[in-house]
Amino acid sequence: MSDAYTPTAKEQAFLEKVESPSYQREIINGIAPFLNGKAPEELQGFYGEQELVQLGGLKGSERDVEKRMPVKVTRHYADLARQSMPMQRLVKASPDETQDLAGSEDPGNQMDYSPVEGLLHKYEMGLMYVVSTCSAHCRFCYREELIARKEIKRKDGTVAKKGLAKIPEITAYIREFNAKVEENGGTHPESGRQKLREILLSGGDPMVLNNAKLAAWLAALAESGIESIRIGTKEMAFYPKRFDETFLSMLDQFHDAYPEVGVHFMVHFEHPDEFLAKDEDGNYIRNKHGVCKWVDDTEMAMIGLLSRSWITVENQTPIIKDINDDPDALRLMQREMKRVGAENHYFFCGRDIVAYRAFNIPIEKAWEIHNESQKELSGVEAHARLSITHYKGKTEVVAVTNEPIAGLPGSENGVVIFKLLRNAGTAPDRFKVCIVGRNPEAVWFDDYEDRVLFDEAGLFDYARVKDAKTLAAN
Repeated sequence: MSDAYTPTAKEQAFLEKVESPSYQREIINGIAPFLNGKAPEELQGFYGEQELVQLGGLKGSERDVEKRMPVKVTRHYADLARQSMPMQRLVKASPDETQDLAGSEDPGNQMDYSPVEGLLHKYEMGLMYVVSTCSAHCRFCYREELIARKEIKRKDGTVAKKGLAKIPEITAYIREFNAKVEENGGTHPESGRQKLREILLSGGDPMVLNNAKLAAWLAALAESGIESIRIGTKEMAFYPKRFDETFLSMLDQFHDAYPEVGVHFMVHFEHPDEFLAKDEDGNYIRNKHGVCKWVDDTEMAMIGLLSRSWITVENQTPIIKDINDDPDALRLMQREMKRVGAENHYFFCGRDIVAYRAFNIPIEKAWEIHNESQKELSGVEAHARLSITHYKGKTEVVAVTNEPIAGLPGSENGVVIFKLLRNAGTAPDRFKVCIVGRNPEAVWFDDYEDRVLFDEAGLFDYARVKDAKTLAAN
């Protein structure tokens, strides 16, 4: 594939209109500014004295938390977090992160589905790593191996850092794949898959890129035949001023040039403290009708997107220990998202990243919290499903029972029912189910291996794909 990419005249006309200002995110990098007193005066107490002693004592050791993943926070987020322990837990490094470093360096064996560097083509859509950092770093990040620029072992035995997507290679792959689909009457001749029509810009956070770079991706993908583009971002929580008039103007200009291409923002709010304003006593500010007031900059960012009828916004989040393992917080968040016009997408059980046991809560507990959070929600508010990402695909935790199933040995203490929501390749196992006997301590599928009762989905009989280039269904 060529290293060169030449924009079309239409692309060039769009790109020439784009403004790319610089932003003052006031990022505090690392633990050092807190150790040496160089953090902003108002944030000197962000880490407690004992916390700093413990973290400083781990420096240079195998348990160095910054070796696991860099520490980073924006001033906006840190200011709000002073009134929120869940927000502090989200971005503050803690010694418990490195007590148990078990976990996968490539969760879900994602790289099995990487036909081009920086692209995952596991499902009907493609996911791209377009940047390897964010404005701040969630300590439970599902992409800690990318954020920390760690070397990982690929299926072919090579060891290297995950590479980032590049426009020439990605667009060439899309065109080549879709040309074969068209020539073959609607399905790929080798894998049987249909057109690659949707792309998710991910990372890292695409919103740390400037407007010009984002515009270049949007236009190049549109020109290559992509019909729908998602942007996965937590920037609305970390630095909502990024969604300014120049960015919104760029989106408007893109829509004018490519009105047939859908644009969708997948935002990540873990807790209502990230977007709801509080008074001096730490209580949410409400009007006389009880409606919550949003943080001004965050409200403006959300309105900026939602006021454009051709843009959709959906929120999704994992349920993480000591951050949002609270049904009341999740219920309020779901209500507020829908009230302003955003949708509730997935809640996730934690993935098996390195050090996952410091962050994940038991699967059955997550189901209980999710289920409880949706009580008192209306039908339109309660759309979010609870998913756990198995190697085979996104898997819904459908039900947890307290009673045995008559005639089913192993169900004496109740069962957990999983259902594959999304499946790789041509999705041959989509919506198939798996039933396991309960294990209240289980935080990952491995913890159910000795109590599988029924498994038409093959969650416990999994074989990795053989050929990522053709992406054949396994």
